[in-house]
Amino acid sequence: MHRPMDEPADSTIPSGTRPHPSETMTHWPTALPPLGDIPDPARVDPAVLGALLDRHGWHRRGGAAGRYSRWTPPGAAAPSGGTSLLVPDTTAFPDSEDLLGEALTALARSAAPSAREVLVSLAVPSDEIRWWRDVPDGAAGPAGAAGAAGWTAAEQLRAAARQILLAGALAVRARTGFHGARHRRRALATLEGVLVGPAPGGRDLTACLPVETGRAVAVRLCHALHATREAIDFQRATGGMEAFDSAVEAGVSRELTEAVIALVRGSEGTRISLAWAPAAGTPEGCPARPEPVEFSPGDLPALRRAGARYRRDEPAVAVRITGAVVRLRRSGPRGAGTVRLRVLAGAEVPHVRLELDEEAYRIAGHAHLVGLPIRVEGRLESRGGFRRLTRASQVVPVQVDEAERDRLMKSLQENVDYFEEACTGEEPE
Repeated sequence: MHRPMDEPADSTIPSGTRPHPSETMTHWPTALPPLGDIPDPARVDPAVLGALLDRHGWHRRGGAAGRYSRWTPPGAAAPSGGTSLLVPDTTAFPDSEDLLGEALTALARSAAPSAREVLVSLAVPSDEIRWWRDVPDGAAGPAGAAGAAGWTAAEQLRAAARQILLAGALAVRARTGFHGARHRRRALATLEGVLVGPAPGGRDLTACLPVETGRAVAVRLCHALHATREAIDFQRATGGMEAFDSAVEAGVSRELTEAVIALVRGSEGTRISLAWAPAAGTPEGCPARPEPVEFSPGDLPALRRAGARYRRDEPAVAVRITGAVVRLRRSGPRGAGTVRLRVLAGAEVPHVRLELDEEAYRIAGHAHLVGLPIRVEGRLESRGGFRRLTRASQVVPVQVDEAERDRLMKSLQENVDYFEEACTGEEPE
Protein backbone atom coordinates (compact mmCIF):
# COMPACT_ATOMS: atom_id res chain seq x y z
CA MET A 1 0.00 0.00 0.00
CA HIS A 2 1.10 3.56 -0.59
CA ARG A 3 0.66 6.56 1.62
CA PRO A 4 -2.21 8.83 0.54
CA MET A 5 -1.63 12.50 -0.15
CA ASP A 6 -3.17 13.61 3.12
CA GLU A 7 -1.40 11.17 5.46
CA PRO A 8 0.62 12.90 8.22
CA ALA A 9 4.32 13.20 7.57
CA ASP A 10 5.27 11.56 10.89
CA SER A 11 4.14 8.10 9.77
CA THR A 12 6.28 5.21 10.97
CA ILE A 13 7.47 4.22 7.50
CA PRO A 14 9.03 7.02 5.44
CA SER A 15 7.60 7.11 1.94
CA GLY A 16 11.03 7.69 0.45
CA THR A 17 12.12 4.17 1.46
CA ARG A 18 9.53 2.38 -0.67
CA PRO A 19 10.97 0.56 -3.73
CA HIS A 20 10.15 2.00 -7.11
CA PRO A 21 10.75 0.73 -10.62
CA SER A 22 12.61 3.87 -11.67
CA GLU A 23 14.92 3.76 -8.64
CA THR A 24 15.20 7.55 -8.68
CA MET A 25 11.59 8.71 -8.64
CA THR A 26 8.96 7.88 -6.05
CA HIS A 27 5.40 7.53 -7.28
CA TRP A 28 2.83 9.79 -5.73
CA PRO A 29 0.87 7.63 -5.96
CA THR A 30 1.05 6.40 -9.60
CA ALA A 31 4.04 4.25 -10.56
CA LEU A 32 6.41 5.09 -13.39
CA PRO A 33 7.01 2.69 -16.26
CA PRO A 34 9.39 -0.18 -15.34
CA LEU A 35 13.09 0.49 -15.62
CA GLY A 36 14.16 -0.08 -19.20
CA ASP A 37 10.93 1.14 -20.76
CA ILE A 38 11.74 4.28 -22.72
CA PRO A 39 9.59 6.43 -24.99
CA ASP A 40 9.28 5.36 -28.62
CA PRO A 41 11.93 7.38 -30.50
CA ALA A 42 9.52 7.74 -33.44
CA ARG A 43 7.17 9.70 -31.17
CA VAL A 44 9.77 11.96 -29.54
CA ASP A 45 10.08 15.54 -30.74
CA PRO A 46 13.79 16.52 -30.71
CA ALA A 47 12.83 20.10 -29.80
CA VAL A 48 10.93 18.85 -26.73
CA LEU A 49 13.87 16.64 -25.68
CA GLY A 50 16.26 19.58 -26.05
CA ALA A 51 13.99 21.86 -24.04
CA LEU A 52 13.76 19.29 -21.22
CA LEU A 53 17.53 18.74 -21.16
CA ASP A 54 18.08 22.50 -20.94
CA ARG A 55 15.47 22.83 -18.17
CA HIS A 56 17.14 20.14 -16.10
CA GLY A 57 20.59 21.69 -16.29
CA TRP A 58 22.20 19.67 -19.08
CA HIS A 59 24.87 21.51 -21.03
CA ARG A 60 24.74 22.00 -24.77
CA ARG A 61 28.30 21.70 -26.09
CA GLY A 62 28.08 22.25 -29.80
CA GLY A 63 27.50 19.69 -32.53
CA ALA A 64 26.91 19.88 -36.26
CA ALA A 65 24.93 23.06 -36.86
CA GLY A 66 21.50 22.29 -38.26
CA ARG A 67 21.93 18.53 -37.81
CA TYR A 68 22.47 17.63 -34.15
CA SER A 69 23.63 18.98 -30.78
CA ARG A 70 25.72 17.37 -28.07
CA TRP A 71 24.55 17.44 -24.43
CA THR A 72 26.34 16.52 -21.20
CA PRO A 73 24.84 16.10 -17.70
CA PRO A 74 24.82 18.81 -15.03
CA GLY A 75 28.27 19.16 -13.50
CA ALA A 76 30.12 17.49 -16.38
CA ALA A 77 33.07 19.72 -17.28
CA ALA A 78 33.47 18.17 -20.73
CA PRO A 79 31.85 15.52 -22.88
CA SER A 80 34.21 12.95 -21.35
CA GLY A 81 33.02 13.89 -17.86
CA GLY A 82 29.80 11.89 -18.12
CA THR A 83 27.07 10.71 -20.43
CA SER A 84 27.16 12.44 -23.79
CA LEU A 85 23.99 12.65 -25.87
CA LEU A 86 23.70 13.37 -29.57
CA VAL A 87 20.25 14.86 -30.19
CA PRO A 88 19.16 15.59 -33.78
CA ASP A 89 17.80 19.06 -34.43
CA THR A 90 14.97 17.69 -36.57
CA THR A 91 13.53 14.37 -37.69
CA ALA A 92 14.23 15.17 -41.32
CA PHE A 93 17.46 13.18 -41.58
CA PRO A 94 17.58 9.39 -42.14
CA ASP A 95 19.53 8.75 -38.93
CA SER A 96 17.40 11.03 -36.70
CA GLU A 97 15.35 8.20 -35.19
CA ASP A 98 18.49 6.15 -34.53
CA LEU A 99 20.15 9.10 -32.78
CA LEU A 100 17.04 9.66 -30.67
CA GLY A 101 16.93 5.99 -29.70
CA GLU A 102 20.59 6.06 -28.65
CA ALA A 103 20.05 9.29 -26.67
CA LEU A 104 17.04 7.84 -24.84
CA THR A 105 18.92 4.62 -24.03
CA ALA A 106 21.83 6.67 -22.69
CA LEU A 107 19.42 8.65 -20.52
CA ALA A 108 17.94 5.43 -19.13
CA ARG A 109 21.43 4.25 -18.17
CA SER A 110 22.64 7.61 -16.86
CA ALA A 111 23.32 8.01 -13.16
CA ALA A 112 22.23 11.65 -13.25
CA PRO A 113 18.94 12.04 -11.29
CA SER A 114 17.71 14.54 -13.87
CA ALA A 115 17.95 11.90 -16.62
CA ARG A 116 15.01 9.98 -15.17
CA GLU A 117 12.99 13.17 -14.81
CA VAL A 118 13.57 13.95 -18.48
CA LEU A 119 12.39 10.46 -19.48
CA VAL A 120 9.30 10.79 -17.30
CA SER A 121 8.37 14.10 -18.92
CA LEU A 122 8.85 12.57 -22.36
CA ALA A 123 6.74 9.51 -21.56
CA VAL A 124 3.94 11.52 -19.91
CA PRO A 125 3.91 15.22 -20.89
CA SER A 126 3.89 16.94 -17.52
CA ASP A 127 4.10 20.37 -15.98
CA GLU A 128 6.82 20.52 -13.34
CA ILE A 129 6.67 22.18 -9.95
CA ARG A 130 9.93 22.43 -8.04
CA TRP A 131 10.27 23.29 -4.37
CA TRP A 132 13.53 24.43 -2.85
CA ARG A 133 14.18 25.04 0.86
CA ASP A 134 17.24 26.77 2.33
CA VAL A 135 17.76 24.46 5.29
CA PRO A 136 20.31 25.78 7.82
CA ASP A 137 23.50 23.72 7.97
CA GLY A 138 23.20 23.65 11.74
CA ALA A 139 19.93 21.75 11.41
CA ALA A 140 21.94 18.60 10.75
CA GLY A 141 22.41 18.29 14.49
CA PRO A 142 25.30 16.63 16.36
CA ALA A 143 27.67 14.20 14.77
CA GLY A 144 25.94 10.98 13.84
CA ALA A 145 22.50 12.57 13.72
CA ALA A 146 22.77 14.15 10.28
CA GLY A 147 21.01 11.24 8.57
CA ALA A 148 17.99 11.40 10.84
CA ALA A 149 17.84 15.18 10.56
CA GLY A 150 18.08 14.95 6.78
CA TRP A 151 15.21 12.47 6.66
CA THR A 152 13.12 14.74 8.89
CA ALA A 153 13.77 17.72 6.61
CA ALA A 154 12.91 15.63 3.54
CA GLU A 155 9.64 14.50 5.12
CA GLN A 156 8.77 18.08 6.03
CA LEU A 157 9.38 19.15 2.43
CA ARG A 158 7.30 16.30 1.03
CA ALA A 159 4.44 16.97 3.45
CA ALA A 160 4.40 20.68 2.59
CA ALA A 161 4.48 19.89 -1.12
CA ARG A 162 1.49 17.56 -0.68
CA GLN A 163 -0.41 20.32 1.07
CA ILE A 164 0.37 22.84 -1.66
CA LEU A 165 -0.73 20.49 -4.43
CA LEU A 166 -3.91 19.65 -2.52
CA ALA A 167 -4.64 23.37 -2.02
CA GLY A 168 -4.29 23.86 -5.77
CA ALA A 169 -6.60 20.94 -6.51
CA LEU A 170 -9.17 22.30 -4.05
CA ALA A 171 -9.00 25.72 -5.69
CA VAL A 172 -9.80 24.08 -9.03
CA ARG A 173 -12.98 22.70 -7.48
CA ALA A 174 -14.06 25.99 -5.85
CA ARG A 175 -12.71 29.48 -5.10
CA THR A 176 -13.23 30.02 -1.40
CA GLY A 177 -11.19 31.16 1.57
CA PHE A 178 -11.68 27.96 3.57
CA HIS A 179 -12.46 24.55 2.08
CA GLY A 180 -12.49 22.42 5.24
CA ALA A 181 -13.69 18.93 4.33
CA ARG A 182 -15.40 20.08 1.16
CA HIS A 183 -14.28 18.79 -2.25
CA ARG A 184 -11.44 16.82 -0.64
CA ARG A 185 -12.15 13.44 -2.20
CA ARG A 186 -12.32 14.76 -5.74
CA ALA A 187 -9.30 16.97 -5.21
CA LEU A 188 -7.24 14.00 -4.04
CA ALA A 189 -8.45 11.97 -7.02
CA THR A 190 -7.09 14.72 -9.30
CA LEU A 191 -3.61 14.17 -7.83
CA GLU A 192 -3.48 10.40 -8.28
CA GLY A 193 -1.24 10.68 -11.34
CA VAL A 194 1.30 13.07 -9.80
CA LEU A 195 4.92 11.84 -9.72
CA VAL A 196 7.63 13.18 -7.43
CA GLY A 197 11.35 12.80 -7.23
CA PRO A 198 13.49 12.28 -4.12
CA ALA A 199 14.14 15.10 -1.63
CA PRO A 200 17.77 14.55 -0.59
CA GLY A 201 18.53 16.53 2.55
CA GLY A 202 15.11 18.15 2.46
CA ARG A 203 16.28 20.94 0.14
CA ASP A 204 14.87 20.16 -3.30
CA LEU A 205 11.80 18.33 -4.62
CA THR A 206 10.17 18.12 -8.06
CA ALA A 207 6.62 17.06 -8.87
CA CYS A 208 5.42 16.17 -12.38
CA LEU A 209 1.75 16.89 -13.03
CA PRO A 210 0.50 15.09 -16.15
CA VAL A 211 -0.98 17.66 -18.51
CA GLU A 212 -4.07 15.57 -19.18
CA THR A 213 -5.17 15.41 -15.54
CA GLY A 214 -3.08 17.95 -13.65
CA ARG A 215 -2.70 21.04 -15.82
CA ALA A 216 -5.68 22.79 -14.19
CA VAL A 217 -3.96 22.35 -10.82
CA ALA A 218 -0.66 23.71 -12.15
CA VAL A 219 -2.38 26.74 -13.68
CA ARG A 220 -4.31 27.45 -10.50
CA LEU A 221 -1.16 27.21 -8.38
CA CYS A 222 0.69 29.51 -10.77
CA HIS A 223 -1.90 32.22 -10.16
CA ALA A 224 -2.46 31.46 -6.46
CA LEU A 225 1.20 31.44 -5.40
CA HIS A 226 1.92 34.76 -7.10
CA ALA A 227 -1.26 36.24 -5.59
CA THR A 228 -0.11 35.04 -2.16
CA ARG A 229 3.26 36.72 -2.63
CA GLU A 230 1.61 39.98 -3.69
CA ALA A 231 -0.85 39.89 -0.77
CA ILE A 232 2.00 39.35 1.70
CA ASP A 233 3.96 42.25 0.23
CA PHE A 234 0.88 44.48 0.48
CA GLN A 235 0.27 43.48 4.09
CA ARG A 236 3.88 44.01 5.12
CA ALA A 237 3.96 47.41 3.40
CA THR A 238 0.60 48.76 4.57
CA GLY A 239 -0.59 46.53 7.40
CA GLY A 240 -3.84 45.88 5.51
CA MET A 241 -5.27 42.46 4.74
CA GLU A 242 -7.49 43.51 1.83
CA ALA A 243 -5.21 41.94 -0.77
CA PHE A 244 -5.83 38.51 0.75
CA ASP A 245 -9.57 38.98 0.21
CA SER A 246 -9.17 39.62 -3.51
CA ALA A 247 -6.57 36.83 -3.76
CA VAL A 248 -9.29 34.23 -3.10
CA GLU A 249 -10.41 34.55 -6.71
CA ALA A 250 -6.88 33.54 -7.78
CA GLY A 251 -7.09 30.39 -5.65
CA VAL A 252 -5.60 31.52 -2.32
CA SER A 253 -7.19 29.88 0.72
CA ARG A 254 -6.49 28.91 4.31
CA GLU A 255 -5.31 25.55 2.99
CA LEU A 256 -2.70 27.25 0.79
CA THR A 257 -1.49 29.64 3.50
CA GLU A 258 -1.12 26.70 5.92
CA ALA A 259 0.81 24.77 3.26
CA VAL A 260 3.22 27.66 2.65
CA ILE A 261 3.70 28.04 6.41
CA ALA A 262 4.62 24.34 6.61
CA LEU A 263 7.10 24.82 3.76
CA VAL A 264 8.78 27.88 5.27
CA ARG A 265 8.83 26.78 8.92
CA GLY A 266 12.33 25.71 9.97
CA SER A 267 14.00 27.09 6.85
CA GLU A 268 15.82 30.31 6.03
CA GLY A 269 13.81 30.76 2.84
CA THR A 270 11.96 28.82 0.17
CA ARG A 271 11.37 29.04 -3.56
CA ILE A 272 8.71 27.47 -5.76
CA SER A 273 9.12 27.41 -9.54
CA LEU A 274 6.89 26.07 -12.27
CA ALA A 275 7.66 25.02 -15.85
CA TRP A 276 5.14 24.01 -18.48
CA ALA A 277 5.38 20.78 -20.46
CA PRO A 278 7.18 21.68 -23.73
CA ALA A 279 5.00 19.23 -25.66
CA ALA A 280 1.79 20.95 -24.51
CA GLY A 281 2.89 24.57 -24.69
CA THR A 282 1.92 27.47 -22.44
CA PRO A 283 -1.61 27.52 -21.06
CA GLU A 284 -3.79 30.50 -21.84
CA GLY A 285 -3.44 33.41 -19.43
CA CYS A 286 -0.08 32.28 -18.05
CA PRO A 287 3.47 33.50 -18.74
CA ALA A 288 5.64 31.22 -20.84
CA ARG A 289 8.30 31.20 -18.11
CA PRO A 290 6.65 31.92 -14.75
CA GLU A 291 8.92 33.69 -12.30
CA PRO A 292 9.81 31.64 -9.20
CA VAL A 293 7.93 32.63 -6.05
CA GLU A 294 9.97 33.06 -2.87
CA PHE A 295 8.85 33.04 0.76
CA SER A 296 10.83 33.72 3.93
CA PRO A 297 10.29 33.39 7.69
CA GLY A 298 9.36 37.08 7.74
CA ASP A 299 6.21 36.19 5.79
CA LEU A 300 4.85 33.85 8.47
CA PRO A 301 2.91 36.44 10.55
CA ALA A 302 0.99 37.64 7.49
CA LEU A 303 0.25 34.07 6.40
CA ARG A 304 -1.02 33.12 9.86
CA ARG A 305 -3.27 36.18 10.03
CA ALA A 306 -4.63 35.44 6.57
CA GLY A 307 -5.37 31.80 7.42
CA ALA A 308 -7.24 32.76 10.59
CA ARG A 309 -9.15 35.41 8.67
CA TYR A 310 -10.17 32.98 5.94
CA ARG A 311 -11.48 30.44 8.43
CA ARG A 312 -13.29 33.01 10.54
CA ASP A 313 -15.00 34.76 7.64
CA GLU A 314 -16.15 31.77 5.61
CA PRO A 315 -19.96 31.64 5.97
CA ALA A 316 -22.15 28.65 6.72
CA VAL A 317 -23.85 27.08 3.70
CA ALA A 318 -27.54 26.19 3.44
CA VAL A 319 -27.82 22.62 2.14
CA ARG A 320 -30.22 19.76 1.62
CA ILE A 321 -28.27 16.56 2.23
CA THR A 322 -29.11 12.98 1.42
CA GLY A 323 -27.07 10.55 3.47
CA ALA A 324 -26.87 7.07 4.94
CA VAL A 325 -27.07 6.89 8.74
CA VAL A 326 -23.88 5.28 10.01
CA ARG A 327 -23.92 6.27 13.67
CA LEU A 328 -26.60 7.00 16.26
CA ARG A 329 -25.90 8.20 19.77
CA ARG A 330 -27.84 9.69 22.68
CA SER A 331 -27.45 9.69 26.43
CA GLY A 332 -30.69 7.88 27.28
CA PRO A 333 -33.59 5.91 25.79
CA ARG A 334 -35.47 9.12 25.00
CA GLY A 335 -34.76 12.66 23.93
CA ALA A 336 -32.50 14.29 21.36
CA GLY A 337 -29.45 12.54 19.95
CA THR A 338 -26.49 12.84 17.60
CA VAL A 339 -26.45 11.25 14.17
CA ARG A 340 -23.62 10.77 11.74
CA LEU A 341 -24.35 10.58 8.01
CA ARG A 342 -22.29 9.35 5.10
CA VAL A 343 -23.14 11.97 2.53
CA LEU A 344 -24.56 10.65 -0.73
CA ALA A 345 -25.69 13.92 -2.30
CA GLY A 346 -26.12 17.58 -1.51
CA ALA A 347 -22.67 18.53 -0.19
CA GLU A 348 -19.04 17.93 -1.18
CA VAL A 349 -18.08 16.37 2.16
CA PRO A 350 -17.78 12.67 3.05
CA HIS A 351 -19.56 12.80 6.43
CA VAL A 352 -21.53 15.20 8.59
CA ARG A 353 -22.73 15.18 12.20
CA LEU A 354 -25.99 16.68 13.32
CA GLU A 355 -28.14 16.87 16.42
CA LEU A 356 -31.78 15.82 16.05
CA ASP A 357 -34.78 16.16 18.33
CA GLU A 358 -36.51 13.02 19.60
CA GLU A 359 -38.89 12.61 16.66
CA ALA A 360 -36.27 13.22 13.99
CA TYR A 361 -33.86 10.90 15.82
CA ARG A 362 -36.51 8.16 15.77
CA ILE A 363 -36.97 8.61 12.01
CA ALA A 364 -33.21 8.38 11.45
CA GLY A 365 -33.04 5.23 13.59
CA HIS A 366 -35.80 3.50 11.66
CA ALA A 367 -34.22 4.45 8.34
CA HIS A 368 -30.92 2.99 9.52
CA LEU A 369 -32.57 -0.31 10.52
CA VAL A 370 -34.20 -0.82 7.12
CA GLY A 371 -31.24 0.41 5.10
CA LEU A 372 -32.74 3.64 3.82
CA PRO A 373 -30.92 6.98 3.54
CA ILE A 374 -32.52 10.15 4.92
CA ARG A 375 -32.84 13.65 3.55
CA VAL A 376 -32.31 16.62 5.87
CA GLU A 377 -32.07 20.38 5.49
CA GLY A 378 -29.78 22.62 7.53
CA ARG A 379 -26.69 24.81 7.56
CA LEU A 380 -23.24 23.35 6.96
CA GLU A 381 -21.06 25.15 9.49
CA SER A 382 -17.50 26.21 8.72
CA ARG A 383 -16.69 26.12 12.43
CA GLY A 384 -16.18 22.36 12.28
CA GLY A 385 -14.53 22.31 8.88
CA PHE A 386 -17.94 21.92 7.21
CA ARG A 387 -18.49 18.61 8.98
CA ARG A 388 -21.38 19.74 11.19
CA LEU A 389 -24.95 20.43 10.15
CA THR A 390 -26.93 22.82 12.36
CA ARG A 391 -30.59 23.85 12.39
CA ALA A 392 -31.50 20.43 11.04
CA SER A 393 -35.11 20.08 9.85
CA GLN A 394 -37.33 18.25 7.38
CA VAL A 395 -35.85 14.83 8.22
CA VAL A 396 -37.45 12.19 6.01
CA PRO A 397 -36.42 8.76 4.74
CA VAL A 398 -35.66 8.51 1.04
CA GLN A 399 -37.21 5.67 -0.90
CA VAL A 400 -34.78 3.76 -3.11
CA ASP A 401 -35.15 0.67 -5.25
CA GLU A 402 -34.06 -2.74 -3.99
CA ALA A 403 -30.78 -2.72 -5.90
CA GLU A 404 -29.78 0.64 -4.43
CA ARG A 405 -30.78 -0.45 -0.94
CA ASP A 406 -28.67 -3.61 -1.28
CA ARG A 407 -25.75 -1.50 -2.44
CA LEU A 408 -26.06 0.80 0.56
CA MET A 409 -26.29 -2.08 3.01
CA LYS A 410 -23.28 -3.80 1.45
CA SER A 411 -21.27 -0.58 1.63
CA LEU A 412 -22.10 -0.15 5.31
CA GLN A 413 -21.13 -3.75 6.09
CA GLU A 414 -17.83 -3.52 4.20
CA ASN A 415 -16.87 -0.34 6.07
CA VAL A 416 -18.19 -1.23 9.50
CA ASP A 417 -14.85 -0.55 11.22
CA TYR A 418 -14.62 2.91 9.70
CA PHE A 419 -18.22 3.75 10.51
CA GLU A 420 -17.79 2.74 14.16
CA GLU A 421 -15.55 5.75 14.88
CA ALA A 422 -16.69 7.81 17.81
CA CYS A 423 -19.17 10.54 16.98
CA THR A 424 -18.14 12.88 19.78
CA GLY A 425 -15.43 15.54 19.67
CA GLU A 426 -13.97 17.44 16.76
CA GLU A 427 -12.55 15.39 13.91
CA PRO A 428 -9.16 16.43 12.53
CA GLU A 429 -9.22 18.64 9.48
